[in-house]
Amino acid sequence: DNMDPRASLSILVLLVGISLANPVRIPLKGFTKSGNISKMWLNVHIFLSSKYVSLITGSAEHLIEGDLVFPKTKNALYCLNNNCFWKRNSSNLVEVPYIVSSEYSSTDISVIQNAMSTFHNKTCIRFIPRSNQTDYISIENKDGCYSYLGRIGGKQLVSFKRTGCVYHGIIQHELNHALGFYHEHTRSDRDQYVKINWEYIPTEKASNFQIRNTNNQNTTYDYGSIMHYGKIAFTTQAGKETITPIPDATVAIGQRQDLSKLDILRINKLYGCVV
Repeated sequence: DNMDPRASLSILVLLVGISLANPVRIPLKGFTKSGNISKMWLNVHIFLSSKYVSLITGSAEHLIEGDLVFPKTKNALYCLNNNCFWKRNSSNLVEVPYIVSSEYSSTDISVIQNAMSTFHNKTCIRFIPRSNQTDYISIENKDGCYSYLGRIGGKQLVSFKRTGCVYHGIIQHELNHALGFYHEHTRSDRDQYVKINWEYIPTEKASNFQIRNTNNQNTTYDYGSIMHYGKIAFTTQAGKETITPIPDATVAIGQRQDLSKLDILRINKLYGCVV
């Protein structure tokens, strides 16, 4: 709560769909984020929503769309032969090995593992402690909430800053990026479902709202996706929306409570899960 907003690498995340039964004591206003399936850009995420705000005043990583890491050596990776997705084992389970920084408390780790449990219970994804696997995610207490998009090969960072990112929905959002999903509001057909209000989007943040060449898997647009930005993400004017649902502007977007039914369906379709 005493973070210096001038700290060069700080992100405070406030979540949109937090229930009153689970108040989050972060004195900020906010934004949120969204996602789809990718071909393969490395991305890092910040979460902004009507209850959560993210501040980035600089970062050691090159960030795309707030919370997606972009490697300095590559422009865009196209997913050839599905190489940017995690592999199924002989039991048709998709294993995603991980390690966790010792900087996290036992409570932090239980929150992270609980967020992973929804994937385990509803999909064929299995986040497993790494033994000697070459490709794995490294969960670390870095300067914000962010991830690469899909499997990049070798060790790949997923950052959950202890002060602001260790929340159920934020963890699921970033892990879903690591599985290969973009933000929902950037999917190829989004203009049929939301209006982007460019006049309230800073020029340097406009790339966060660019349409991507996404694989929508014949699923409908999901306002309730854990990968969707909130209505005031990156707004330049308090209370002015950067994303407005159409035709019904009152539709809620930007929740960070849990994977939606469509989020789960898409994971299962993308990875060929039989559940």
